[in-house]
Amino acid sequence: MNYEIKLRVPFHDLDPLQIVWHGNYLKYFDIARFGLFRHAGVDLYQYSVRQQIIFPVTRFSVKHIVPLRFDDEFICKATVNEAVYKIAIDFEIRLAENGQVCTRGKSEQLSVKLPEMEMQFEIPADITRALGFA
Repeated sequence: MNYEIKLRVPFHDLDPLQIVWHGNYLKYFDIARFGLFRHAGVDLYQYSVRQQIIFPVTRFSVKHIVPLRFDDEFICKATVNEAVYKIAIDFEIRLAENGQVCTRGKSEQLSVKLPEMEMQFEIPADITRALGFA
């Protein structure tokens, strides 16, 4: 399953070199991640309230290829690769005008039971099914 969202770089996301500050790419990934869950019919906030289970990001990596600049319109794509023992998502950011790949990334999320903060060894079956891995 994948999800794409078109975004535009605002001025406040730039660093002193007038390119997107590296930490903002994680924000873009999060926007795509939550869109992907919403597209799958899962509201992560409501799920955490109802089920007392959260899905913290436990690992991520980012490969910067070409920097984004002010007012660049870009597409952030999130693709789920695994959703049984962990949720593994690949990300790609590319310029909307020509498809130039700017950034690639990966993240992993685990399932944690609240309030105990107890790690679960499987993703709940309803989430696994919603993400297309059942």
